[in-house]
Amino acid sequence: MSAELLTFLALALYLIAMLVIGYIAYRRTTDTEDYMLGGRNLPPWVAALSAGASDMSGWLVMGLPGAIYLAGLIEAWIAIGLTIGAYLNWLLVAPRLRAYTEVSRNSITVPSFFENRLRDSTHLLRILAGIVILVFFTLYISSGMVAGGFFFESSFNSDYILGMTIVGGVTLLYTLFGGFLGASFTDVVQGIMMLLALIVVPVAAVITIGGFGEMGAAIDELAPGHLSLIGGTALTGGTILAIISALAWGLGYFGQPHIIVRFMALRSPREAKSARRIGMTWMIISLFGAVFSGLVGIAYMASQGIDLTNAETVVLVMAQTLLNPFVAGLVLAAVLAAIMSTISSQLIVCSSALIEDLYKVVRKTPPSDKHVLMLGRLAVLVIAVIAVILALVPDDTVLGLVSFAWAGFGAAFGPLVLLSLFWRRFTNWGALAGMLVGAVGVFVWDVVWPEMYELLPAFICAMVVAVVVSLLTYHPDSEKQQEIHKEFADTGTLLTVNGVRGRRAVRQVP
Repeated sequence: MSAELLTFLALALYLIAMLVIGYIAYRRTTDTEDYMLGGRNLPPWVAALSAGASDMSGWLVMGLPGAIYLAGLIEAWIAIGLTIGAYLNWLLVAPRLRAYTEVSRNSITVPSFFENRLRDSTHLLRILAGIVILVFFTLYISSGMVAGGFFFESSFNSDYILGMTIVGGVTLLYTLFGGFLGASFTDVVQGIMMLLALIVVPVAAVITIGGFGEMGAAIDELAPGHLSLIGGTALTGGTILAIISALAWGLGYFGQPHIIVRFMALRSPREAKSARRIGMTWMIISLFGAVFSGLVGIAYMASQGIDLTNAETVVLVMAQTLLNPFVAGLVLAAVLAAIMSTISSQLIVCSSALIEDLYKVVRKTPPSDKHVLMLGRLAVLVIAVIAVILALVPDDTVLGLVSFAWAGFGAAFGPLVLLSLFWRRFTNWGALAGMLVGAVGVFVWDVVWPEMYELLPAFICAMVVAVVVSLLTYHPDSEKQQEIHKEFADTGTLLTVNGVRGRRAVRQVP
């Protein structure tokens, strides 16, 4: 069997496996809560790997190694910021959000949680949150389609549109029928494949080059400064700004619906601790492998005389030239896994936003569960088609598309999630004002101050506005107080009050 056929065989086996998992999940999906939240029954290891795989996307195996290849370790500050942000997200948000979304009228989407937690009878908050999800996730899903097109174009000299169609089509099929469970269980397989690929490829490259010493010497000669976290130059104002912008990526975690929805799907709040340990171990190893792949790629390409036209394909090229064709096919499948895992998760969130947060809100009579399930699948199809259309003529890199959508969610939803969980004076009007400022601020700051990652200033502005407006519109609500008390009981949260450690009484919650 030829090398090309072996590679295609590995890819085909992977794609078939995803469809099989999707079908199994379809057989286990019986109602709307199953389709959109897995019945709140995810084991911690599934939630952890699913959150990680959904989070990283093609950015992990294409965008980040490509950025390191071009600019060096100064781009690794993004990975550092993400690691800190993800840890705090698991530690602070995961257990409380799991408990709070259930006691707040069993909220199964992020927008419905905002509405129920803040008692927004106008439905404006839920509708606006649904619209924000549709706008930014359509861009986010489009970035995945672009990554899929680039993947087939660089790996097989295939047509960009054909590659994008294959990736989009297979992902759509298993998501359309398998729903949240299909996306989550395929994420587990995809997460393991991504981890192994980011270990095998750079290690094989180092061995081929001749060891770490030869690799370091080659990088110093070919790209001076790439091994420095400050770019190999004096620490200037511009460098500090670049580092702050990179670290700011971590703020985005608090507002990513496709990630925090995994917290909501855990079997219980207490399982967030074991999920955090699994998820952070996976993340640290994967990010290190991605950064290392970008660095070793500099030395490897030079040693093989390869002229890399697209830096974001560095892992793909190394896999194809270093490994056995079948193993290389599995590595390429891992790249597809990174892309497809995120697309599937985002499609489900978009579907829930369209149906749960827009359609059911404006409809006067409650639809049947079977009707909602059918509409949810139709919504997945519609969003996928729109994303494909936007990706037909890509006008940005994968990293560029992802960074803007990440900033949009981080600024619009991040402050709201934190304030909803940790501040009892937060109001629906404060949430509305904060969400608007955060979403619009991302577009404004991208134009006004392009040197600074727009997430940071937009997040700060949204937080300040949300707090100020809430203080002006707050009034006590006994039902909210009861929810806070039950949330603390469910999470077993221990807090310190006046030097005494124990559960706070409701009146003492900040």
